[in-house]
Amino acid sequence: MSVRLRPHHVLCAIGFEGKGYDGPFTANLAHIVQGQLRGPGGEEIAVVITGEADSICAPCPKRRGTSCEAAPKIAGLDARHGAALDLVPGQALTWGDCLDRVRARVVPADLVQLCAGCGWLDQGMCQRRLADLLDGRPPTV
Repeated sequence: MSVRLRPHHVLCAIGFEGKGYDGPFTANLAHIVQGQLRGPGGEEIAVVITGEADSICAPCPKRRGTSCEAAPKIAGLDARHGAALDLVPGQALTWGDCLDRVRARVVPADLVQLCAGCGWLDQGMCQRRLADLLDGRPPTV
């Protein structure tokens, strides 16, 4: 089993608290994050970094083929996250490797710049979840 992720979705998966754009999108995201990445053996799941629609995007109402109606904004998010985490499309690693990169390279205050333009940023959940990860606390949702 593997999960395809855009660079910015690495941090989105860490920040996820059960909310999303609509029912099908949220259910898919919960399945990937809670059912796989946070599940037993989740850190061993293979992750392939992509520069187009990924496993999370599959049912997104904003997806347009392999792209997004917000493509310029998404490209900016991916570029900033990819640079911060040293992730490039085509790269294969495990979810545990992704978490290690986040732990080594990002602190909650960085999200203001990394996630600029994201509508979820102001809710603070991503900063809380990242702080939990850095403090060694397991996700509760």
